[in-house]
Amino acid sequence: MSDSRRIRILSADDHALLLQGIAALVNLEPDMELVAQAATGREAIEMFKEHRPDVTLMDLQMPDISGIEAIIAIRNEFPNARIIVLTTYAGDVQVIRALKAGARGYILKGRVHKELLEAIRAVHAGQKRLPPEVAGALAEHAGEDELSTRELDVLRLIAAGNANKEIAAQLSITEETVKGHVTRILSKLAANDRTHAVTIALKRGIIEI
Repeated sequence: MSDSRRIRILSADDHALLLQGIAALVNLEPDMELVAQAATGREAIEMFKEHRPDVTLMDLQMPDISGIEAIIAIRNEFPNARIIVLTTYAGDVQVIRALKAGARGYILKGRVHKELLEAIRAVHAGQKRLPPEVAGALAEHAGEDELSTRELDVLRLIAAGNANKEIAAQLSITEETVKGHVTRILSKLAANDRTHAVTIALKRGIIEI
């Protein structure tokens, strides 16, 4: 196949082994060509500008700026950029953030060997690609109230082991206000207690430790 017909791919991940694995997969395909690799979010943005790939594979967890920040930066300048997120996280909040940022596909790293090539072709053809379990999680939590910025602040401090009194002091609010936030957090996450709320939030990618 002529070079002009090949799908030109940029791969961005801070794990060298995964980059090598993707390169090995892609380079065996007659209709694909790996044109660049990046190990950080900023490098991914620079490589995109330099190579203008047809499809970009983007890790969410990067050492400098996150994959989502890199997606936003790329899409601000190149609105038609086609980006597939590769991640170890199935958390639905992470997926929503990635899709809002403009990602067209989402692949869990454990499924790269099975799903990557098909997803690249699908996204290149203008389709979106979500794994069934991720699509299921999105549907399950659709329409839920998102946590407010202050509720997220409180939840992160709970996850760090702080009691209500300590949270109140750190956020310069009253202990009663903290209790109100905790009640709403438990309700929105359908959690039984504070520990359960933190577990749910970590699993869904609402907060990170």
